[in-house]
Amino acid sequence: MAGTLNTAMVLCGRPRHAHGGARQQRASQAAGAAAGKALIDHVLDRLAAAGIKRAVVNVHHKADQIEQHLAARRVPRLQISDERAALLDTGGGVKKALPRLGPGAFLIHNADSVWIEGVGSNLARLAAAWDDGAMDCLLLLALASASHGYHGAATSRSRATGAFAASASSRRSYRSPSPACRSPHPRLFEDSPEGAFSLNKVWSRAIAAGRGVWVRMDGVWMHVGTPVALAEAEQCLSGAQPV
Repeated sequence: MAGTLNTAMVLCGRPRHAHGGARQQRASQAAGAAAGKALIDHVLDRLAAAGIKRAVVNVHHKADQIEQHLAARRVPRLQISDERAALLDTGGGVKKALPRLGPGAFLIHNADSVWIEGVGSNLARLAAAWDDGAMDCLLLLALASASHGYHGAATSRSRATGAFAASASSRRSYRSPSPACRSPHPRLFEDSPEGAFSLNKVWSRAIAAGRGVWVRMDGVWMHVGTPVALAEAEQCLSGAQPV
């Protein structure tokens, strides 16, 4: 991959909550299929195509099933970050895996995130935009109008600072960076909490310091976190096969 992003973290263990309070597990969706392929394979195939050499996958719910599914995969090379004993949420899960991810910037990709590319590779665009001296995190944002399956608050970019803020204004809105793909530097986790915490804590700190930067996703993004969203993704993928 262009730039320095050659390692990735795949978040596969964090619980999610569907509408109405019914608990959904990200791992359950990862082990499920869209367009005839397990969601986690959509993610890992895309990472491999972008030149990612190593990936760390965290596991908690259905950990044995996921490890068995991944046992035969050779590209990218995989390591498991085991959270069977204690679920650490997104931030704690990434922090636990930092020794496996290496000293430089890396990608974070959710196991329930898939997209149809527009012009060129979004991961290549993200890697090419990384500037180690100017940023601590780089976020890939999809236009709200080109997103499916995610119903969180939209975000907008401050014209002056490049920071993100929840917004209902008339400025062009993008889906929250949290469920899409993003790239942090390990230094962003210095002085972060121990145990379970959300990645939003470290994103907020980078944004407040003016070191949280974004690039626009080109294509159609799908968050496959519920059975309804999975059906919607199947419909979107019926006319196009993502990597």
